[in-house]
Amino acid sequence: YLDGWLKVLGNDKRAIFSAAAHAQRAVDYLHFLQPELEEEEAA
Repeated sequence: YLDGWLKVLGNDKRAIFSAAAHAQRAVDYLHFLQPELEEEEAA
């Protein structure tokens, strides 16, 4: 796994930032799909 990342980073030093941005968009999307808790459930 790490060897694969080392190869990618060897070719593109900014690849980690691109991967992190894609991961953040995925997390944002998954959070969007979650039903929102009502205030009384959260308390």
